[in-house]
Amino acid sequence: MTEYWYNVRTAQIEEGPQSSWKHLLGPYATPEDAAAALERVKANNERWDEEEENDDAR
Repeated sequence: MTEYWYNVRTAQIEEGPQSSWKHLLGPYATPEDAAAALERVKANNERWDEEEENDDAR
């Protein structure tokens, strides 16, 4: 099964890990999923920030 990775340094999709692990997000099942990696990271960060704020308000 082919895996796809998003390279945060080059903003390129890699078929199989080709770069240093410190520059990769993944693995993802499709190139489209890998291309959306930063959007997913941003959404997760925002959700976690909101959860943290809610925890702090208690």
